[in-house]
Amino acid sequence: MAVPSAPTRGRRLLSALIGLAGVALAAALYTQLGGFVTGLAPGALLIVVALPVFVGGGVLLARLGLIPRPAGYPLTLLGPSLAYYAAFFLVPLGFLVAFSVATPLGYGDVSYGFDTQNFSQAFDPVYIKVFTRTLRFAAIGTLLVILVGFPMAYWLARYAPANRKNLLLGLLIVPFWTSFLIRTYSFLIVLDPHFVLSKGLQDVGLIDKPLHILYTNTSVQIGIVYNYLPLFVLPVYASLDRLDWKLLDAANDLGSNAFAALRRVTLPLAVPGLATGTLLVFIPMMGEYVIPQILGGGKVDLMGNIIQRAFLEQQNYPLGAAIAMVLMAALSLFLILYIWLSTRATEIRDA
Repeated sequence: MAVPSAPTRGRRLLSALIGLAGVALAAALYTQLGGFVTGLAPGALLIVVALPVFVGGGVLLARLGLIPRPAGYPLTLLGPSLAYYAAFFLVPLGFLVAFSVATPLGYGDVSYGFDTQNFSQAFDPVYIKVFTRTLRFAAIGTLLVILVGFPMAYWLARYAPANRKNLLLGLLIVPFWTSFLIRTYSFLIVLDPHFVLSKGLQDVGLIDKPLHILYTNTSVQIGIVYNYLPLFVLPVYASLDRLDWKLLDAANDLGSNAFAALRRVTLPLAVPGLATGTLLVFIPMMGEYVIPQILGGGKVDLMGNIIQRAFLEQQNYPLGAAIAMVLMAALSLFLILYIWLSTRATEIRDA
């Protein structure tokens, strides 16, 4: 591997320093101007302040020759996505970090500095208990989504009639045409003790009294599974749809039963879709706050509810930002562990 020359290392260091200066300038502008209109349009102010700084900084670095100019297609395709990623993820994340080490001065007022007291409060036993509850809800919800979604994706990929497969996929996607909030509110009707579901379960003898599960952990878990199920089914279906089903026929010819063929042939080949679907449902479940608020009736608090309450009700931005940072760090650790285990499993399987 070629070692960068001293001038190249110097240019990279200077580029990094200019980039940090740009971040500091954007943060300074936001913190100084934010006091005037933070209550009105913080998101708009964030974009108005940060985007010109980063675009102008990138143009300046390119003109000074401190960063290499794009070599043309296909590298130029990265431009829009990188700009969007920086403006709507990296910049807000930087402001979240700035809030997390700020000092609250009152209702909605902060003093920017380096105060770690917020993180000490974030590790309070009360919040640890809520985090454990959130992790349990997300783990159980992910497991239920896998148990319900994998057979559905498998049937769609292998057994669904070819002339109706697109229609069935469309029906799976139809709920996304409706607002997430409306879909969640609809379960207030579905799970109502006087709705046809409760009466139908009583008529067939599965329950002997009206269904009273609204505003409980059960109703929250049902809502989570329902809302995130398509996010798991679609990537798993895409993975299974590319599978050569003749491999299963060959496994059966060699003496494998259906379960052995599923375990040794189908699941290993479906790992990419399973991994993607699992992450797509587990990560947002850890930050969910709408479903617990509606179907839990405010009685079931998850980490998302704690963060939402800290920002919007208590107006304690530093505490809310610190809790959010701790949650993101925990999710990053889970993600790293998941990727490592998946990689190890793939290596062992291929060995």
